[in-house]
Amino acid sequence: MTDALVTTAWLADHLNDPKVVVLDGTYHLPTAKRDADAEFPEGHVPGAQRFDIDTVCDPDDPLPHMIPSADAFAKAASALGIDSETLVVAYDVYGMQSSARTWWMFRLFGHDKVAVLDGGMPKWQAEARPMETGPAKARPATRFEATFRPELVKSRDDVLAAVKDGTMQIVDARPAGRFTGDEPEPRPGMRSGHIPGSRSMPSSEMTNKDTKTALDTDALVAKFKDVRIDPSKPTISSCGSGVTACIIALAAYRLGHPDMAVYDGSWSDWGSRPDTPIDTGPADAS
Repeated sequence: MTDALVTTAWLADHLNDPKVVVLDGTYHLPTAKRDADAEFPEGHVPGAQRFDIDTVCDPDDPLPHMIPSADAFAKAASALGIDSETLVVAYDVYGMQSSARTWWMFRLFGHDKVAVLDGGMPKWQAEARPMETGPAKARPATRFEATFRPELVKSRDDVLAAVKDGTMQIVDARPAGRFTGDEPEPRPGMRSGHIPGSRSMPSSEMTNKDTKTALDTDALVAKFKDVRIDPSKPTISSCGSGVTACIIALAAYRLGHPDMAVYDGSWSDWGSRPDTPIDTGPADAS
């Protein structure tokens, strides 16, 4: 398996490598009232391209940033100068948030040469690494071949089946207060609570708070054990809209379990409907 993380030092040494493409995959929650596209020209890693999950998505689905078709993804990747030999390095301005979604999307469409910048923009800037302003510098278009991996993504029906028959574990990456239903959802019209039988594993706990770097593998093993999730077994990761769920999938990948699936749509799908079962309070202790 390709290492899921690269260090800031490694990236600084490879900025001019023609086979490395850096993607700014920053996404802001609606409540942040920020525009990642507008912020990109104000400062980004030199040579970075902008990868907007709200653009590289299914335009006909009313849910936020649902996955596009394989052809649409291939077209977007090709326009960024990415082919089968390219190592893609994704980052975001939070350290590790939507960069994991970018990482997962490339794997979903058959590209394993993809990694996340450990510590993201916070660590890059804390080390006074070079920055670039202005729009992205266009790269020569190439040909990306997308091969869809259906096992890495799950639908509402798949999750309903998992709730009913218990054949797959479900882990929830949202903050604990949203899992229990004590805190409101950031999107209007959402019910509060969690998918029955799911476990709370907030994505914010997957990084070191001071450096924004990813936890080491020993700490990740302990996190999964604490919430009674065995990443070697079939698991669905969920969150608010399928973004931070990818952080849990990345954590499982780093532990040697590359097949954790992501519920695309996640709570923006599940919590917006009147007919999906919901529990509140802490996870069942069993």
